[in-house]
Amino acid sequence: MARVEITMPQMGESITEGTVVEWHKKSGERIEQDETLLEIGTDKVDTDVPSPVGGVVAEILVEEGETVDVGTLLAVISDENEEAPRAPEPVKEATEPVPEPPAPVAPEPPSGHVTEASAFAPKDAAVPKQGASDSFFSPLVRSIAEQEGLSASELTSITGSGRDGRVTKKDVLDYVAGRSAEGAGFPEPQPVEPAAGPEVRVVKMDRTRQIIAEHMVHSKATSPHVTSFAEADMTNLAAFIQREKEAFLKREGAKLTYTPFFVHAAIEALREHPVLNASVNGDEIVLREDFHINIAVAVGKTGLVAPVIRNAGRQSFADLARSVADISHRARNKQLHPDDLQGGTFTITNIGPVGGLKGTPIINQPQVAILAVGRIQKRPVVIEDPKLGDVIAVRQMAWLSLSYDHRIIDGAMGSSFLTSFIRIVESMGIAS
Repeated sequence: MARVEITMPQMGESITEGTVVEWHKKSGERIEQDETLLEIGTDKVDTDVPSPVGGVVAEILVEEGETVDVGTLLAVISDENEEAPRAPEPVKEATEPVPEPPAPVAPEPPSGHVTEASAFAPKDAAVPKQGASDSFFSPLVRSIAEQEGLSASELTSITGSGRDGRVTKKDVLDYVAGRSAEGAGFPEPQPVEPAAGPEVRVVKMDRTRQIIAEHMVHSKATSPHVTSFAEADMTNLAAFIQREKEAFLKREGAKLTYTPFFVHAAIEALREHPVLNASVNGDEIVLREDFHINIAVAVGKTGLVAPVIRNAGRQSFADLARSVADISHRARNKQLHPDDLQGGTFTITNIGPVGGLKGTPIINQPQVAILAVGRIQKRPVVIEDPKLGDVIAVRQMAWLSLSYDHRIIDGAMGSSFLTSFIRIVESMGIAS
């Protein structure tokens, strides 16, 4: 009888491990082909894993919450004709317990003996690239340690919270944050004890919220944030979308929304201000030639993810609209891979659809800027009429918020970018 093995999938080029977040089926239950078997997660994204065949879940080999390497056997599914294995019958007759032999006591090493742990690296050496203890640190952990300048002795001193005491990304970032606070003379934050009483309810952060929290704290610790504001007149663009949306859907197979217009306008403004499409590496500014644009997508009520539209600067407007529709659909249905969230050069978040008027977005590291578009609403504004002069008119207005890394971008550059974005987006409804 056929047995299909389910292993931890490779979810991206740089991903070496994954966590079993939740099993959607139990051992012994039937499952249809393409029905969700389990949910797995990395430090970037959670993804549903469908069953490749229909049958019965014969074995589940990894518990929820465990982190295992890519290729690890997770479960076994029998084919349609195979029944789930039955659990062995319990032993009815009591037996006398057999005492275990005493564990052998390892002899103490002679004076001067160097153990494997102590031979990991000399004191204050750089983070090792290879060695006996390498298996305890994932490539992601080693990469963060190198970026933060942690020595080998510091890395080995971190208490791991992962499986078998493995040091996780969160452990390293928490250590770095604590070290920064100590160096700045700030006291260690103390946990807040909830007040007793029936009106208090304590819930644990879900996995998505934990990942978002880690990224936000890391971003604030890395970049000195400054936010500039401006407002754009979306009247012509709103009218154009309303007028053309049905024809566009029939012709291009994608809905006509505001987001592809915002992406296009941002790209053109970035061409004029290339430093906003950069990253910082020590005392160097890394300028990007291509435009890989992250767009923030709300995922239920749990938070946001920001998948990447790659090579957005080379796409036509119709291609952008299709890319936005595709990446948004996959984000909302947990079909993203970690590679969909890596390599972006600039981020756009549209907070208007959820009611946000304006805000101060946090930079998506290692980028240096993020643009937020607020709610588009009708407001009375003063406009210049060629014949009547200054008049008050009802226009569709939206606030724009640009947060940027003040290490390499000053207020003049940020405001200039917003001015270019407004000029471009306001002209789109007239000539698109």
